[in-house]
Amino acid sequence: MREPTQAAPWWLIWDQPVGLQASAAMKLPCSLYGSLWFLLLLGAGSLLLLVRLQDLSEMVQRQTPGVNVLVAPRWPVEKDLVTDGTAAADHAEDVVAAVKFKVWSPSVSSDSSPLKLEDSVGSKQPVTKRHRKLLLKSGFGASSAPAGGEEEQQQQLARTQESRRRLLADVCAKYQPSVTEQRVSQRQVSRVYVEDRSRLLYCEVPKAGCSNWKRVLMVLGGSATSTRDIPHDAAHYANHLRRLESYDRAGIAERLRSYTKVLFVREPFERLVSAFRDKFENPNSYYHPVFGRPIISRYRANATRTALRTGAGVTFREFVQYLLDVRRPVGMDIHWEPISQLCNPCLLRYNFIGKFESLEEEANFLLQSVGAPKNLTFPDFKDRNPLAERTSSRITQRYFAQLNSTERQRAFDFYYMDYLMFDYPKPFKDLH
Repeated sequence: MREPTQAAPWWLIWDQPVGLQASAAMKLPCSLYGSLWFLLLLGAGSLLLLVRLQDLSEMVQRQTPGVNVLVAPRWPVEKDLVTDGTAAADHAEDVVAAVKFKVWSPSVSSDSSPLKLEDSVGSKQPVTKRHRKLLLKSGFGASSAPAGGEEEQQQQLARTQESRRRLLADVCAKYQPSVTEQRVSQRQVSRVYVEDRSRLLYCEVPKAGCSNWKRVLMVLGGSATSTRDIPHDAAHYANHLRRLESYDRAGIAERLRSYTKVLFVREPFERLVSAFRDKFENPNSYYHPVFGRPIISRYRANATRTALRTGAGVTFREFVQYLLDVRRPVGMDIHWEPISQLCNPCLLRYNFIGKFESLEEEANFLLQSVGAPKNLTFPDFKDRNPLAERTSSRITQRYFAQLNSTERQRAFDFYYMDYLMFDYPKPFKDLH
């Protein structure tokens, strides 16, 4: 009697020549043959599902204009805080690392050596626990706030910071929708000062408390012991502070990624009037000859020889004519350059946005949050023309009353992005 034919194990079939594979496969039991077909169908179905999911992901990205779903830039906000401190810290680092930077102005000078920061960060450096806490507190410093009314005040300051960051993010998203794709150059961080001990980056905004901020940075860095011991010229010309542009590519990128970026702003018209009063209504060996002479020469009919020689006596209206002239006889100056261009807020993503109108309160709140010495508070003295009254809203209205409605409107248009980004109301009712 012949022995019944026994099917070879399936794993041996595929080691045979092709012709033998076919004959051997015919001998497979029906149950095993069906199992193989089931596995093949399951694999094909999984592949089709994966392709469909990828198509859906791409469709979602295309339907979200101006936003890169994978690396959407965001500020730290309260809803990002989770109960697990470790998880929150890791999440904050991921958010910071994912941010790519955008230039506010589309034009970059040819000699500015543009660099793409996300490509130059290199290996991630650890963030200190103190700085990590700072990043996670949406308003900075809630953990160290004292009890009682002061704690409530600091919580309000924290909410104010969150609101300002959100507004700036919205404005940047609306007016700079391709925020993730542009490059940043060393020129665009040339106004940013670095304090490595406290891990601070401060963008210098003239006429918004910058002299006293430099004094504070000098004390934090150890080059001075008291802000009151630092004369005005020393604060500006002998401060031993480094600017961010002085670091190499990796140094710039790492500090932008991990340091607290600070910006203090001021009502634009008030800042403009303050600059005019300081530079043109007081003796000045630089601004009178460099700016005053060409301004008087171009905008004053029948100017005297003395005025043309000295550049003294520029009127506010002449100054505004110069400011609004697309073919200025002399270039822009940082004292009246819009903050939206001077400090590139859509590029640098500032963590702390303070206002000159509440300068001391907000500056001291920030100093406490970054762990500054308790005896270091923001100075309140005015060392430039100390006898002159500080420029106020009332004084600003008086100066702008010298202009007609068209000139006021053009000046408002010139600073429009500053008004929009930093939530300042229109200073005149007839502006649109």
